[in-house]
Amino acid sequence: MNLATCLKKMKLAGVLAFATVDQEGAPQIRNISAIHYEPDAIYFFTARGKNFCKELMDDGRVQILCYTKYKEMIRMSGKACAVAEEEQEKWMNRIFEEQPYLANVYPGDTRKIGIVFCIDRAEIEYFHLGVNPIFRETYSLGNATIKKKGYYITKKCIGCGSCLEKCPQKCIMKETPFRIDQQHCLHCGGCYENCPVKAIERRN
Repeated sequence: MNLATCLKKMKLAGVLAFATVDQEGAPQIRNISAIHYEPDAIYFFTARGKNFCKELMDDGRVQILCYTKYKEMIRMSGKACAVAEEEQEKWMNRIFEEQPYLANVYPGDTRKIGIVFCIDRAEIEYFHLGVNPIFRETYSLGNATIKKKGYYITKKCIGCGSCLEKCPQKCIMKETPFRIDQQHCLHCGGCYENCPVKAIERRN
């Protein structure tokens, strides 16, 4: 798995869930399919009058979720910025060419009410529940900072094995100290809650 494959899977999924936060701090989610993919960015179309557009213009932070029939989850966390005015028509035309249904939604020049946003810097998380053990990995789009998540075992570990017994994926390695194989970790916290000497800490 790599960044390019994640973007390809998102494109094949077609419809993505976009999450933003409104002025009152309430979460808002929309399904968006008016998207064009580049190797280093995604471009998407919405109308300027929509609350979605206002939330993007006010803040820009967005989280996008894709879920495949193979039990794969891909989550993109980044900031959406409106494309420069002189580039709007170019990307709008590209999106409408790739998504013919949009001509029925915005026929003729009514598409001018639209605006194209771009995300070219984001953290992309891949999480596969359809394999055993589960698999997860994080990639950077546009050199975005990757935030470490989950748990790690400190030098306080006494090697008792309580964490391994409670791990659903058995992804804890018997080393000194014990080590969590992060690619197969659920981030469930079972090890954290059951360590008798509190040797396990949450990242961040």
